[in-house]
Amino acid sequence: MTDDLRPAGTPTLEDVARAAGVSRATVSRVINGVRNVDPVIQEAVRRAVALTGYAPNRAARSLVTRRTDAIALVVSGAGVEPEPEETAPPADADGDGAEAGSGASFTGQVFADPFFGRVVTGVVDYLRPRGMHPVLMFAETSRAREDVVSFLRQGSADGALVVSTHAEDPLPGMLTDAGLPAVLYARPARAARISYVDVAHQDGARLAAEHLLARGCRRIATITGPLDVPAVQERLAGFRDTMARNGHPYIAIAEGRFTQESGEAAMERLLTEHPDLDGVFAANDLMAMGACHVLREHGKRVPDDVAVIGFDDSSAASACRPPLTTVRQPVEAMAAEMARLLIERLAKPEGAATSVVFEPSLVVRESA
Repeated sequence: MTDDLRPAGTPTLEDVARAAGVSRATVSRVINGVRNVDPVIQEAVRRAVALTGYAPNRAARSLVTRRTDAIALVVSGAGVEPEPEETAPPADADGDGAEAGSGASFTGQVFADPFFGRVVTGVVDYLRPRGMHPVLMFAETSRAREDVVSFLRQGSADGALVVSTHAEDPLPGMLTDAGLPAVLYARPARAARISYVDVAHQDGARLAAEHLLARGCRRIATITGPLDVPAVQERLAGFRDTMARNGHPYIAIAEGRFTQESGEAAMERLLTEHPDLDGVFAANDLMAMGACHVLREHGKRVPDDVAVIGFDDSSAASACRPPLTTVRQPVEAMAAEMARLLIERLAKPEGAATSVVFEPSLVVRESA
């Protein structure tokens, strides 16, 4: 580590060494995480760092390590460019989503969705103690996706954490084809040699079905997300399978888009076609919140007349009236694991791709 690029007057390695009573080389070894340094000496150096206010010079360090300690956190949008006058809303691969058209509406929907805030929290909480920082990027167009690939190729970030918001998103394939280190949130729709984290969607849907049945619900419907998304397909399959195993070969289905508004529209359709339904499982909390709103407007009591269960255990579940019973996916822990897998890949570039699947749990509140 060199201090040549450090502004005059800022603490240096020599200052830390004098405060700790050790050599400059020892300080450098401790700061760079070299093993086999006596724990007592490590603690003395850490105290000296805190005392002097020393901060490693990232520019100098990157010259030595060829690392930036920056990680691209990419929210990637639709795989097909929208028409100028018409836009198609994409849906994310894990079960929350953002409707998008122009770049502005895409980013606006991202920031409005509680799911993405939870992902950022998990990533930041994991990276910050390790001296690493995320760079938020949006890739909702082909040009933007090319920019992400160029950004990584130029060494502006060490790797990418990707949350894809469309089943046919080409970005994961672009990253693997370029040999760039990346980890996905949720299993990709297309087979790719890329690590990912996910939740056991079918198991989560089974929890919802079993809870509705245990309450005595018999005329049960589900509001899905976009049916081309793998997570949606898995949640629907798990729900249908559990219902069939309990003597219910048919359940009413309405497709939504992971937004509250689409949940409201889906609930309206279901009530029109099945006015006597007594249980609803929505594929995310925002749609479940929309369903509860429509049920109240129609004079239906939740849960007395119709029980409602969501998926995610997001802030929407607590904000809903009544508070939602929901299937929890541990988004923050999953995002942190995504960051851990990427750092592991950076340390061992030759390592094989892997997957980590988290177990869901049912959080029982007042809606069911």
